[in-house]
Amino acid sequence: MSARAFHAVDPRSGETGPAFTEATPDDVHRAVAAAAAAFAAPAQRDDGRRAELLSEAAGRLRGAAEEIVAVCQAETGLPEVRVRSELERTWRQLEAFGAVVEAGDYVDAIIDTADPDARPIPRPDVRRMLVPIGPVAVFGASNFPLAFSTAGGDTASALAAGCPVVVKGHPSHPGTSAVVAREVRAAVENLGLPEGTFALLQSSGVEVGEALVDEPAIAAVGFTGSLAGGRAIHDRAAARPRPIPVYAEMGSVNPIVVTEAALRARAGAIAEGLTASVATFGGQLCTKPGVVFVPAGAAGDAFVADVAARLEAADPQVMLNERLRDALAARVAELAELAEPAAADGAAGGPEGPGFRFAPAAYRAAAADLAREPGLLEERFGPVVLLLGYRSEEELLEALDRVEGQLTGSLHAEPEDEALVLTLVDVLAARAGRLVFDGFPTGVAVTHGMTHGGPYPATTAPGTTSVGMTAIARFLRPVAWQNAPASALPPALRDENPLGIWRRVDGEPTREPISR
Repeated sequence: MSARAFHAVDPRSGETGPAFTEATPDDVHRAVAAAAAAFAAPAQRDDGRRAELLSEAAGRLRGAAEEIVAVCQAETGLPEVRVRSELERTWRQLEAFGAVVEAGDYVDAIIDTADPDARPIPRPDVRRMLVPIGPVAVFGASNFPLAFSTAGGDTASALAAGCPVVVKGHPSHPGTSAVVAREVRAAVENLGLPEGTFALLQSSGVEVGEALVDEPAIAAVGFTGSLAGGRAIHDRAAARPRPIPVYAEMGSVNPIVVTEAALRARAGAIAEGLTASVATFGGQLCTKPGVVFVPAGAAGDAFVADVAARLEAADPQVMLNERLRDALAARVAELAELAEPAAADGAAGGPEGPGFRFAPAAYRAAAADLAREPGLLEERFGPVVLLLGYRSEEELLEALDRVEGQLTGSLHAEPEDEALVLTLVDVLAARAGRLVFDGFPTGVAVTHGMTHGGPYPATTAPGTTSVGMTAIARFLRPVAWQNAPASALPPALRDENPLGIWRRVDGEPTREPISR
C-alpha cells in the first residue's frame, strides 16, 4: 500500500503543484520519542550550543533565500517583497533569540539567602530559576508561511528555551515548510545536537495534529490560526491524562476608534492608512483591523465613503487557499444580512478569479446595532472592514463594552481629546494586548517590549506573547532549590555567578558574586 499524499496548490491560479507525503501516527510517535530523547541529552542544556544552533539556522535560511522565496510565492501567492521581508524577519528573530540565550538572563535567577533571624520563622536559602518544560509541538500558520511556521517565532523561542520542537506543517505551504526544515535540520546535524532536536511532520488533515497533541511526552503547544482550530487543540490538550498548556493565538477584529477631532485634522491620511491595513496581503493578517468606530454625521459619512471607494478601487486580493476564500465568502454573506455595503454603487466584495481571489469591500452599520446584532463583531479574515457610526461618547463606550478580547486596539485622536483618550485607553487596555496610537496594528515588531497576545478569544494564554523576546517564557517553568549544597546548584544560582548574569539577590538586581 503506497503512502497517502497531498498536493500544494498555487492560489493565484488554482493549479495543483508538487505532491507531499502524509505523515502517519507512527511518524508522529517516532518524532516525539526522538524529541524526548533529545530533551534528556546534556547537549540540550548547553546555552552556547543552542545559541549557535539559532545563529546557524538563521544563516542557512539566508543562504537558501532564493529557493525559499520562489517556493513560497508559488504556494501562497504572496508578493516577492512580502516573502523576502518575512524571511528576513524569520532569520532575524532566530538570531535575536540566540542573543537572548547567549546573554543568559532569560533564566530569571533569584536568590534569597538564609536568614535565621527572619520573622515569623527562620528563612531557608532559596534559589530559583526558569528551566525548559520539555518537547514542544508547533502548528504552522497559513498566513505567515515563514515567520509563524516551521522556523517561526514559536519554534525559535522553544529552541531557545532548550525545548526540542516537533512542527506540524501547514498544508497550504508544504514545499516552503520542507525547504525551511531542511536547513534547520542541517544546522542541528552540523552542531552535533541530537536528531530529535527538531522535526517536521507534513499533513493535510487533522489526524496528525491530534496525535501530536495526545503524545504524552509533548509538554506544550504553540498555535497560530483560527478560533475553532485553537480551541479544539486547547480542549484536546486539557483532556489529556496530564493536561498541558496551549499557547494559541486565534485571531482578532482589532478595533480602531477614530475621534471627530482626528477626522477634522487628517481624515484622508487615516483613510489611506486604514485601506492599506485592511487590504494589503489579502487582509490575511491576524492584526488586520476588522471593525472601525467613526463619528456619525457628515464627517463620518464622508470618511466611510472615502474608505469604501479606496477599497473598491483596489485589485482583488489573492487568498492563501480555497478554504479561506470560501470561509470569507460565507462570513461576508452573513455580514450582508446585518449591515449594508458602504460603496456608493453598493459593491459588496466577493470571490473573483482566476485562482482564489476576493474583491475588497467596506460595510457600514450603527454602533448601537451591536446591542441586537453581536454577530457584527465576528472576524472576517480577509480584505473586508466594517465601519460603525457612533453618535456620542456614551454610545461609543457602550459599543466598546461589547468587544471581547483582542490582539490590538487602536486610537486616532487629537490633543483636544485628552479626557476621552484617557477613558478609551482604560477600556481598550482591558480588552487588548497592544494599544496603537495614531497608527494601524498590522506590522508587529519583534522586540523585547512587544506583546502579541490578549484576552480570550484572541488567545488562550493572555499572560504571554507569541512575538518578541519574552515569548521564551512560555516554554520555561520555575524551579526552586532550597538549602541545596553548592555542588547541586546550576551555574546560574551559584554564589560565584560564573555566567556573569543579572540576578536578584535578597531583592536587589546585581551581577556581583555572593560573598560569604
